[in-house]
Amino acid sequence: MVLKSPRRPPLLLRGPLHWPAERKRSVKDGVLALGLALLAFVPTLSHIGAQIGDLPEHPSDTLSIGLTLAQTLPLTVRTRRPAVCLSVVGCAFAVHQALGCPATFGSVGIYPALYSAGAHQVSFRRVLAAAASAGYAVLAIVLHRLGSPDRIPDYLAFYLILAAVWLVGSGVRRRRAEQAERRRLAAEVAAAAERARIARELHDVVTHHVTAMVVQSDAAQFLLTSAPERAADSLTAVSDTGRRALTELRYLLGVLEATGQSASASASADRVPTLGKVGDLVTQARMSGQPVEFTERGERRARSVDVELAAYRVVQEALTNAMKHAVGRPTQVLVQHGDTQIEIEVATEGSASSPESAPAARKVGRGGGRGLTGLRERVRMLDGELVAGPRPDGGFRVRAVIPTQPAQE
Repeated sequence: MVLKSPRRPPLLLRGPLHWPAERKRSVKDGVLALGLALLAFVPTLSHIGAQIGDLPEHPSDTLSIGLTLAQTLPLTVRTRRPAVCLSVVGCAFAVHQALGCPATFGSVGIYPALYSAGAHQVSFRRVLAAAASAGYAVLAIVLHRLGSPDRIPDYLAFYLILAAVWLVGSGVRRRRAEQAERRRLAAEVAAAAERARIARELHDVVTHHVTAMVVQSDAAQFLLTSAPERAADSLTAVSDTGRRALTELRYLLGVLEATGQSASASASADRVPTLGKVGDLVTQARMSGQPVEFTERGERRARSVDVELAAYRVVQEALTNAMKHAVGRPTQVLVQHGDTQIEIEVATEGSASSPESAPAARKVGRGGGRGLTGLRERVRMLDGELVAGPRPDGGFRVRAVIPTQPAQE
């Protein structure tokens, strides 16, 4: 797999958020170029630099000074225009060596120019490398014709040094590209996980409340003819269920809109469904005509938001399935608080001769990860376990064990 960095648009065409980073990079490059240019005229450093050919030196003149500056000042654009930088510095270095100008520290500019081309050049990399190699071959021939004492092994050794500098830059570029690719893949995975979480939340909220409203509406329609005085209660139940659905949807939208500390604050708001509101689910199921017996054991403690929400969703999903697939069947809800875990069991009675009372058992695994399958994934993320299946008497049971930890203050 070949990793390619995207072509960067000019600075003026990029967003304002990129300008500070570009300016900072330009300042660093300018400081490097200016520093090398100043050091190039320090006499004690004149014999330190890149040197090839060993031609007789000529006295310093204006041309040699200009060539020295041409080997250093172009480094100002080494990250923004690496090809231009290498072309100017490389040509100045070649002319400087061919004319036998005095040795200068500024000749080391060829090294950062090569490194920058390897690290920052995006397009035409092979063309640039081939052109640079060809240019070096021409320089070696010219130096040989001018009487250089260096031989082929000398030119080859210097070429390998230059190539090594380029390869170091290429290695840095490749590593950066791989890191960017890993970050992109991680972002995609996080986005997919977030979409799945949102889908589960919407399923839990919409399915439960809409199921309850349908059942309650059917009951109200039946009561309008059989017992009109009781129809008002069913219509009130429909209204209350709709309000609960709106409250949970507002909470979910608040979580989606919030980020950072805002998200944490939103998650801890009073609108978050928690174990303390399981009684509302039971009441809602009873108003829908489902006989539900609710038992809570142990001392209720403060838990983390994720644990509270998962426990609430277990009861919600189990009661939803009971109202959809086992209408009128007695249902028992048991919530047991322990020191290190919460145990939840929702069981719906049924007849062994009536397997249709537990059709949910045949639907587990459908719906693209929603329902009981999505709920099992939610519990597993908390290192818990959820088991759902038919009972011997033809009913259905959902049991979940969720490890707990103290809620963060």
